[in-house]
Amino acid sequence: MRFVHDTLPQRVCFGSGEAAANLRNEIADLDAGTVMLIASKSGMRLADEIAAGLPVALRHDDVVMHVPVEVAARARAAAARSKVDVLVSVGGGSTTGLAKAIAMTTGLPIIAVPTTYAGSEATPVWGLTEGARKTTGVDLTVLPKVIIYDAALTTSLPVDLSVASGLNALAHCLDAMWGPQADPINAALAAEGIRSLAAGLPQVVADPEGLEGRERTLYAAYLSAAAFASAGSGLHHKICHVLGGKYNLPHAQTHATVLPYVLAFNGPAAPDAEQRIAAAFGSATAIDGLQALKRRLNAPRALRDYGFTEDSIADAADAILPSVPPSNPRPVSAEDLRALLRAAWSGAKI
Repeated sequence: MRFVHDTLPQRVCFGSGEAAANLRNEIADLDAGTVMLIASKSGMRLADEIAAGLPVALRHDDVVMHVPVEVAARARAAAARSKVDVLVSVGGGSTTGLAKAIAMTTGLPIIAVPTTYAGSEATPVWGLTEGARKTTGVDLTVLPKVIIYDAALTTSLPVDLSVASGLNALAHCLDAMWGPQADPINAALAAEGIRSLAAGLPQVVADPEGLEGRERTLYAAYLSAAAFASAGSGLHHKICHVLGGKYNLPHAQTHATVLPYVLAFNGPAAPDAEQRIAAAFGSATAIDGLQALKRRLNAPRALRDYGFTEDSIADAADAILPSVPPSNPRPVSAEDLRALLRAAWSGAKI
């Protein structure tokens, strides 16, 4: 056994109902004097409640999916004008992504308070969209210094969005099994993430207000993102980044829809990973476990339901092909991508 594994420098505070207290403690530890509070327009009220009593110098709610470069520029300028010394993001992946865009050019520390299962808070991956192209990269400068997890903050997330967001976390687990820097530690984290998501997401559907399922799912979201951050972006994420940036498809729903088709494509060429995924699901095969879970959750099924059109398939395949990792378990051609995207577009049975 030979591998090199990087463990990211990050503090994690996990406790239901404890977000405000944990945030106060972390701000005090940083000795921060001016806070930039970042949340969407709909999420700013919650953010204000969590940040009550803190030295908030700027409330910024100009949050847009996939972080367009002009949105990032406005946020950076606002941070500079207010001379803030810490960024506090409260929300999902788009909110965390905007905080990362500010940190990338300013070096300001981020305290992330997630309200979804996106996992962006646990990775040094940034993404910016210019025109119809989404560019991603890795930079430890954008890794949040602290994550504050509070499952109570996710109970207001509607069930359908909870399911899509949770399956986005599951996509991190699967890509971590065969990403460019995949290693046994990543695989162990990812397998525990799969087990916890398979247990937690059905509980969320059955009891959306209950904390047990939400806690399991949030815990799994962290594990999956930590594994993904170390292993690197695999085929699944390369596909979804193009679909999101180029066609403005919703992030979580796109991941939830594409995932089984990538698993069906890669699984036979990666038998060890396939067996580990199957074992984590408690199923005979990995794809059987994933499809059974998706049926229980009434999960997203077809890209056409989210605005992706059949006549975009060939163009999308050509855009994805140059970014396919050389380490993918099997070679990938433009024809393969067209077939995969057609199946995902229609929701074809696997």
